[in-house]
Amino acid sequence: MKRIALVGNPNVGKSTIFNVLTGMHQHTGNWPGKTVAQMIGFFSFQEEEYELVDLPGTYSLISHSEEESVTRDFLCLKEYDGVIVVCDSLCLERNLNLVMQILDITPHVLVCVNLLDEARKKKVQIDLKELERLLKVPVVGTEARKKKGISNLEKRLPEMMQKKEGFQTHYPDKIEEKVKKVEKQLEKVSDKIPSRFFALRLLEEDSFFQKEIENHFQINLSNISVEKLTEKDTLMQVEMKEAENIAKKVITLENESFQEKEKKIDLLLTNKKTGIPIMLLLTMFIFWLTITGANYPSELLFNFFAGLETPILEGLSYLSCPSWLSSLLVGGIYKTLTWVISVMLPPMAIFFPLFTLLEDLGVLPRIAFNLDRCFQKCKACGKQALCMMMGFGCNAAGVVGIRIIDSKRERMIAILTNAFVPCNGRFPTMILLISMFFVGTSKFSSIWEVLILTGIILFGILMTFWISWLLSKTLLKGVPSSFTLELPPYRKPQIIKVIIRSVFDKTLHILGRAVIVTIPAGILIWILANIKVGNLSILAHFNQFLDSFGKLIGLDGVILTAFLLGFPANEIVLPIILMSYLNLGTITDYTSISELQRLLVDHGWTILTALNVILFSLLHFPCSTTCLTIKKETGSWKWMILAILLPTICGILVCFTTNLIFKLFTRLV
Repeated sequence: MKRIALVGNPNVGKSTIFNVLTGMHQHTGNWPGKTVAQMIGFFSFQEEEYELVDLPGTYSLISHSEEESVTRDFLCLKEYDGVIVVCDSLCLERNLNLVMQILDITPHVLVCVNLLDEARKKKVQIDLKELERLLKVPVVGTEARKKKGISNLEKRLPEMMQKKEGFQTHYPDKIEEKVKKVEKQLEKVSDKIPSRFFALRLLEEDSFFQKEIENHFQINLSNISVEKLTEKDTLMQVEMKEAENIAKKVITLENESFQEKEKKIDLLLTNKKTGIPIMLLLTMFIFWLTITGANYPSELLFNFFAGLETPILEGLSYLSCPSWLSSLLVGGIYKTLTWVISVMLPPMAIFFPLFTLLEDLGVLPRIAFNLDRCFQKCKACGKQALCMMMGFGCNAAGVVGIRIIDSKRERMIAILTNAFVPCNGRFPTMILLISMFFVGTSKFSSIWEVLILTGIILFGILMTFWISWLLSKTLLKGVPSSFTLELPPYRKPQIIKVIIRSVFDKTLHILGRAVIVTIPAGILIWILANIKVGNLSILAHFNQFLDSFGKLIGLDGVILTAFLLGFPANEIVLPIILMSYLNLGTITDYTSISELQRLLVDHGWTILTALNVILFSLLHFPCSTTCLTIKKETGSWKWMILAILLPTICGILVCFTTNLIFKLFTRLV
């Protein structure tokens, strides 16, 4: 079986080519020693079996980020038979930098120029034959989404593997002399080292990469004599100039101003004055669609699951199941589980496709660009903006997203502050309380809900900035790393693929993890609510114990207990509150908003209580799924505990402050 590596810049259609070639014959895992996911697929062509390794997208092999270093390490240190480099037909010059770096490692390269249909629409012609002549390796053109050109790619794989030499960047004579000297020394050390690429990295004094080489090959490079480059000898400038020259020779523009329309849109979306307001309006629109669109399916799910309770209880009775076990299975596990599904699934099923749609359109990188200035002032990385946006859907997904950040220090800042934006599980409680205590049932109630919710979220983002700055000045001191961000071309999204990808890769995946932790939570809640010590249940004792502290910060013991028991899933906080107030042994549902509001008011709730519950929902420990993800990503219990304590302490301080200000204000008035 032949092993082929699939490489390319982000947003060039690499995953589409991978899926077309392998179909469903693929599996995922983690790279050894890394948290970065790997994808391996299998396909056959003309009686030859191929293993296709989809490497993380990268702009350059000269990078220290975790994902990009995986690609570099694989190409430099692993065994394979060839490399397919996928390029974007509209960004060929930039993509050629990566092609030339890979050709310094191996001549067994096939260049796949993808998205030719988009180039044709914008009247951009690419001479593939001339490009092949210049690069000295096979070049094929594809339209992967339409599966065009894929058969030609497969036909040329044997030719790729038989190549003995390919294009190599020619540096000025003085640099070439230095490169050859280092190459000869490396060849003596090991014949398995791609000597030219390694020689160039040593000339650049890449100490990080040098350690990787020494650890892998178990050699000592300190004896290698390297003549340092002068300030004038910049390898990158030569490589970029070479890529530019090749691109000029193979690209013909019938319409020189084909990018003018995109530039005009970018002037609006990335402008200092208009970028952030447009971003806010877009965010509000997404929230409005999510809020209004999730209500009806949530109600249907509630009614559906409620209708199954009686048949399930009758079935358990028919099986002579003890009453306590029936209560545990239905009142504990079933009700907790179905509440989480009913509350969590509809908004996620709306939010994630919308989020993925923005990603496919090319809007998300523009949002990151707008927020980069703010994060830079906080001594953090602008890529944190993308992780923060992912946190709106699920904080666990946001934590996983930190892999795109190069610096470990900045990754830790992103992890510790990710919980300051509300995830999908916290939205229902916040929206419901806003509706009951701040909006009512007016004609424009949904608009007011979105405005107030946006204000709360902006407060969470400001807290993210402030805590990021505080961490960068104390626990995680350092200078912000450089941030290179691609603004990809605007593309027409593939709606069906967006829905499938967001539903299966995100919605159902996250829902599945929530279900796993909710089942034991349902058992625990039932035990606490049904086992009595004296005349009170264990749950009631907890409520009484926490009541004094709860009132100090504008809440009460019941609310604090609900948040603690809601650790497995934020969705069950409100039903636990209702269960405690009604002194019931199982999680309960409300029949109407007005009835729920009356119940809360009867138990001492005011506008201040509702505000503090909203603020504490925004600022408190992340759910168990997110905490486990933090532990997995950092490999440390210490960082996970800090990620729990940091937002919780902030939430307590904010609620205490609002409670104190309100009481002082009422006394003065």
